Amino acid sequence: MDGNGRWAHQRGLPRLMGHRAGTENIRRIVHACVENDVKYLTVYAFSTENWNRPSSEVQGLMRILADVIERETPELDREGVQIRHLGHMENVPVALQNAIRYSLETTKNNSRLILSVCFNYGGRDDIVRAVRKMVAEGTRAEDITEEAISRSLDTAGMPDPDLIIRTAGEMRLSNFLLWQAAYAEYYSTPTTWPDFDKDAFYEALAEYSRRHRKFGGILPHEHLEYKEGDADDSPPDSPADAGPQASSSSSVRPDPAAVQ
Repeated sequence: MDGNGRWAHQRGLPRLMGHRAGTENIRRIVHACVENDVKYLTVYAFSTENWNRPSSEVQGLMRILADVIERETPELDREGVQIRHLGHMENVPVALQNAIRYSLETTKNNSRLILSVCFNYGGRDDIVRAVRKMVAEGTRAEDITEEAISRSLDTAGMPDPDLIIRTAGEMRLSNFLLWQAAYAEYYSTPTTWPDFDKDAFYEALAEYSRRHRKFGGILPHEHLEYKEGDADDSPPDSPADAGPQASSSSSVRPDPAAVQ
């Protein structure tokens, strides 16, 4: 959810006012996801690196998040939204921990939309904690597979993201879902997060629908150039097809997430 501070600066407001406006915008995007039958939405609220910000800003963010969680949870519950937390609770104020646990417990049986909030989250930290968990469980080296690691990540049981949206013109992942985003489509917009409304969200979905996803393979129509029985022959200027047959997916899982 990037650009909150710049949004506030452009209006002569304190940075925390930008963060509050950013948290208010989550509601609009949640509604847009429900309207478009998007089943998974992940937002990047606070990274493990954000502790490096001034303590006054960090403390203010904690208060804002606790207030928003307590205020918005009943409405999200009525709308059938399940809230999940990605990250860990280390160093998080007790009041905010309690608010997070309240939202998780209140919405745990909902399934209309899975809203995952990355809070005190880092992609590298996620992987490290997953490996440590596997070691603690006595996993043998030969049993460590991509699937086994995925089952130990914070996102266990969830599909990998299809689309990552980043606002405010940023062009980097910033330690967000590093493992899970291996084949996600990336979309960057100059619009700051507080101004990223439904129309901007729909434009991101439209752009995603124009992408052709290969997952390391080739598109279905590209198979036509190969004659039957020539599957082992590679074109002179490209390696043999080494990946699964690509598909043009119509399912969308945007993550205003990378939209820090």
